[in-house]
This record gives sequence, C-alpha cells and structure tokens, in this order.
Amino acid sequence: MSILARSLYAYRFFEIVNRVCLIQPISSLSDSSTSGKDQLNTSSKSLRSCDFHVYGTVQGVYFRQHTHDQAKKLNLVGWVENTKSKSVHGHMEGVKLNIDEMKEWLQKTGSPKSKITKTEFTNEKSIDKLTTDTFIIKR
Repeated sequence: MSILARSLYAYRFFEIVNRVCLIQPISSLSDSSTSGKDQLNTSSKSLRSCDFHVYGTVQGVYFRQHTHDQAKKLNLVGWVENTKSKSVHGHMEGVKLNIDEMKEWLQKTGSPKSKITKTEFTNEKSIDKLTTDTFIIKR
C-alpha cells in the first residue's frame, strides 16, 4: 500500500472518529444509568438541518469557498451554491450548537470581501441522521 493510500485511510479514520465524538453529547457518555438505546436517541435529537439564503455582495468574493471551509471546521454536512439572482443558498446538517454557530457566521462574517445585507434561514428541523457525509460546493 502506498504512503498516499495510507494517509487517506488515516485521514478518513480520524474524520469519522471526530464526527462520532462531536455528535454524541458528553452528558450521555457520563450517565451510566442510561441504556445504549437512550444514548442513541439523545444524540439523534441534537441533530438539525437548515436551509439558508444569503443576499448582498456574495458572488465573486469566494463566499462559497469560505462557507465550505467554515462548515467543515464545524463538522457540518450539506452544500452551498450560487443563484441566478446573485445570492448564495445552501443546506446544512449537524449538531444544533454547530448549526447555530454557522448561522451566526453566515449573518455576520462570511468571506473577507463579502457584504452581507440579509440572511434567511428556512426549513429548520430535527433529524434522526445525517443525509450525507460531507459539505460540497455545487457549481
């Protein structure tokens, strides 16, 4: 097996371990009286999904790339794409705390050269499991 192949396997392993550790709440790990089924339900309730739409100067300023990088940093999955109306929209899934942090980032930070005038969040709901395993930029 080549060094590159080993590196990819190791990276994927740590990515999976990191995602599992962040999805399961610490409180369910320390409560020895909780059964495995209850622990699974506890972690499932903390998963959320949300659609977003960002308006302003958000195209031609690497907004999608910065959104992708921030989502990866927060262990979120989903997608982001430009619209014909010069805005950006997307979908994200992950732990509620990380979704909330990403919402704040989409409203106030964005890419360094972006100028966000309005951000809308729709279809926010609890989910049982993630529907994908990565965050992508749609072209």
